[in-house]
Amino acid sequence: MALKLTDSKLPDVKTTIFTEMSLLAQQENAVNLSQGFPDYQADENLLKHLGDFAKQGYNQYAPLSGIKELREEISRKFSLQHHTDYHPDSEVNITAGATQGIFTIISAFVQKEDEVIIFEPAYDCYEPAVILNGGIVKNLKMLYPDYQIDWEKVKNLVSGKTKMIIINNPNNPSGKILKQKDIDELISLVKNTDIIILSDEVYESITFDEKPHLTLAKYPDLKERTFVVGSFGKLLHITGWKIGYVCAPSDLMAEFRKVHQFNVFCVNTPAQFAISKYLQNIEDFKSVSTFFQIKRDYLKNALKETPFHLLDCEGTYFLSANFGAISDKQDKDFCYWLTQQHKVATIPFSAFYKDKNDEKVIRFCFAKKQETLDTAIEQLLKIKS
Repeated sequence: MALKLTDSKLPDVKTTIFTEMSLLAQQENAVNLSQGFPDYQADENLLKHLGDFAKQGYNQYAPLSGIKELREEISRKFSLQHHTDYHPDSEVNITAGATQGIFTIISAFVQKEDEVIIFEPAYDCYEPAVILNGGIVKNLKMLYPDYQIDWEKVKNLVSGKTKMIIINNPNNPSGKILKQKDIDELISLVKNTDIIILSDEVYESITFDEKPHLTLAKYPDLKERTFVVGSFGKLLHITGWKIGYVCAPSDLMAEFRKVHQFNVFCVNTPAQFAISKYLQNIEDFKSVSTFFQIKRDYLKNALKETPFHLLDCEGTYFLSANFGAISDKQDKDFCYWLTQQHKVATIPFSAFYKDKNDEKVIRFCFAKKQETLDTAIEQLLKIKS
């Protein structure tokens, strides 16, 4: 007799749009600018370090918090980049990618009926984690074309049940970054509350046009209640290694580790040693922004010759565009059409809204080799309004 499954904990969750579009790209032999990962090799020195440490026998369990050498490098990185300090022993923890860190933070603090504020368009891992832990999601839309936070609406969402606010800065998919006025509003909003902030800052080192990344860790009134989540996948072009980190005050980190130890307990050991050794030779992380700005500008300038209306991209490695001058299709249908007819796969913005809000906007990933971008551009330039 077949097992009957009745009450799914995530009844509305299906295959992610990222998997769906990548599969379609493969089927159509299309250029995949949908899923957010590089198609070029990481630094050879980093790859050599990985092999060296594996051969040297660093292949067994690492400490729960991560190896000390890597935690110290993360602490140094925050001091160099942001002039703020996290103690490597009690305030830094290595995770199996940023997503695992985010899930663990939510699991450690969100209880039944707790409310969590999420800003849309939002990356798709936040809401399921809240629901699985019995929480209630309060969505607030940041709308086309500016994708700014309406802080008056945020204030109206806050209640005595608000446990957490999730920030994604720089924002995926919109490419927008928080400004000082946003920080000031957030400080005012959480003052004299017990609200915890989860700040997803995986694209922290990818901001453009000399615009600064304002990490919440810089502001004492926010730092005391904030988890900052980072990703070496984004920083070092190694998304498949699944190595991330979280930083938080020691009292919050103690609760995080209670859950972390029963989730993954520890993270890939030789990869931690490899990243740690690699970071020891880096004093300035600005080269990452420069690297991606060249790619952003290249794609941006090429797409200006198409009917797409480009959105402002202040950070991340995603450039988004409105296709209203090309088609009146729904955004997902347009993405299918673009993949099948012009052999370029992208992601529809509706996938980042709970109600599938359709603004006729799609997202291109430009973390790709030059030849990949050239092939995509060649196809996109054929599109007529």
